[in-house]
Amino acid sequence: MSRSAHPAGPRHADVLPEGHYTAPPTDLNALDAKVWSRTVARNADGTVTVGGIEVARLAEEFGTPAYILDESDFRARCRAWAHAFGPDADVFYAGKAFLSRAVVRWLEEEGLNLDVCSGGELTCALDAGMPAERIAFHGNNKTVAEIERAVTVGVGRIVLDSFQEIARVAHVAQRLGKRQRVQIRVTVGVEAHTHEFIATAHEDQKFGIALAGGEAAEAVRRALALDGLELIGIHSHIGSQIFDMAGFEVSARRVVGLLAAVRDEHGVELPEIDLGGGLGIAYTSDDDPREPHEIAKALGDIVTRECEAAGLATPRISVEPGRAIVGPSAFTLYEVGTIKPLEGLRTYVSVDGGMSDNIRTALYDAEYSVALVSRVSDAEPMLVRVVGKHCESGDIVVRDAFLPSDLAPGDLIAVPATGAYCRSMASNYNHALRPPVVAVRDGQARVIVRRETEEDLLRLDVG
Repeated sequence: MSRSAHPAGPRHADVLPEGHYTAPPTDLNALDAKVWSRTVARNADGTVTVGGIEVARLAEEFGTPAYILDESDFRARCRAWAHAFGPDADVFYAGKAFLSRAVVRWLEEEGLNLDVCSGGELTCALDAGMPAERIAFHGNNKTVAEIERAVTVGVGRIVLDSFQEIARVAHVAQRLGKRQRVQIRVTVGVEAHTHEFIATAHEDQKFGIALAGGEAAEAVRRALALDGLELIGIHSHIGSQIFDMAGFEVSARRVVGLLAAVRDEHGVELPEIDLGGGLGIAYTSDDDPREPHEIAKALGDIVTRECEAAGLATPRISVEPGRAIVGPSAFTLYEVGTIKPLEGLRTYVSVDGGMSDNIRTALYDAEYSVALVSRVSDAEPMLVRVVGKHCESGDIVVRDAFLPSDLAPGDLIAVPATGAYCRSMASNYNHALRPPVVAVRDGQARVIVRRETEEDLLRLDVG
């Protein structure tokens, strides 16, 4: 199968035409290793386990809905990225995908760096013990207070996103008697083939400073002229959930072109480039993501080739996988509540969560897989739409999938590849209580983010 961009854009009408659907899988009990974490298995007796623990036991102990995070899988993916890029490159985990103090500690132990994009994420990182010099601080509108804290604690880099921010960070650094390492985020005019809301390198959006029209070159001039800043490189991020490396090739070529222009004008060779993240994962069996070693080789070859052509020393490369690490490492466990067949269309399966724990389907038309995990079934497949319990017709978790036709209230179903952005973007819509994150490893389970309570909701409501 050829690799292509993820079809994240709109592709469904309310009722899809007959023949649109692919054939149901030959075995509804099978769990495709491509979309499930490494330790998930269906055993000979039909039980599904993760980290050696039956999911039914997890539901009984921790309740549903719940995010189940496979710690062994997460750590293995960290090691794979670190090994693929080696000691001469930097891997920054994108904390916005999912961040908690336990995750920060895992990252630190596995040798990865961390990028944050808010004061809250910075607080979490520092509180959990991530060394400040291994933190990068992103964001298109950092407050003065956030900048002051980042500079004070000594974060390894601040990614500058606007002309105002160049001056703002320089002023704060000078006032504090510091010289802050910075990169300039450049929009290179590459429009990744993904959903409009997660494509970030074309000019008509909020991030970065445009390469077109000389704005990025002017940003470099200003940064080099300010005593409070140490400009270490250029940052580029072209989007999210991308499978095709062609966009990265164009982006790298344009970034290296800017590095050459900086050398020619200022006599300075900037030592680093950050090519961002955004590499896709498998949400369904049709997705075909690249492995970290493939990505590392492809990006390394692209940058080396372009630098040789420009007569530049090859800079140190940074990348920022977030989804690619945590996305496949977790699934969301639900209990089935109501089952509503619509003759000639599909069956609606309502679960005890919904858009409050996974907004991505409503927001991006994201696609997911789903499986019955509390038992096996030999029943015929039925076309389903898995929906939540919220007062919203767009409250859809899995738009189109097949589940056994004997599905019943009380069954447990699981949606894989929900480690990224689901808990991070979770809400209290309809005063829902956000689910816990339960880490499993080697037969042990522990809560790393507890389930919200009604008392939590009321504690913020001062009346």
